[in-house]
Amino acid sequence: MRARVLVLNGPNLSLLGRRNPALYGELTLDQVEEMVVARARELGLEVICRRAEGEGEMVREVQGAADFDGMVLNPGALAHYSYSLRDALEVLSIPVVEVHISNIHAREAFRRVSVISPVVRGVISGLGVRGYLLALEWLASELGKGGKRGEGGKGGSGA
Repeated sequence: MRARVLVLNGPNLSLLGRRNPALYGELTLDQVEEMVVARARELGLEVICRRAEGEGEMVREVQGAADFDGMVLNPGALAHYSYSLRDALEVLSIPVVEVHISNIHAREAFRRVSVISPVVRGVISGLGVRGYLLALEWLASELGKGGKRGEGGKGGSGA
């Protein structure tokens, strides 16, 4: 049985390819999702891609993610202020990798802090859309070690 991974994209990621291509690249979200599905297949993962334009929609998606074995999450701007999304992630018992296409630490001051990061397993920021693929590779490795549901979705290494 293949591990199931949810790839969840937040507000304004549907504008990829049109919104500031110098920062976010020229690929559309449809193209990114095609790339993600193809790589997941190579890794032996089943991937479901979803999009949510609003905070409440994102929270509902996260609350319903317990049926998955792992998640790749690009929360967009919600990463910087959505405590309701943080709270939903905190109780999720699957590994979650937060992905940002741009380097949030090299941008405006309000983008440098993610309220989401403390409750996910890892963060990939600034590597473009390749961050999604790296997150999938890490999840495939972790889930292949038996790290499926119940292994905990939050926290870091403590280092």
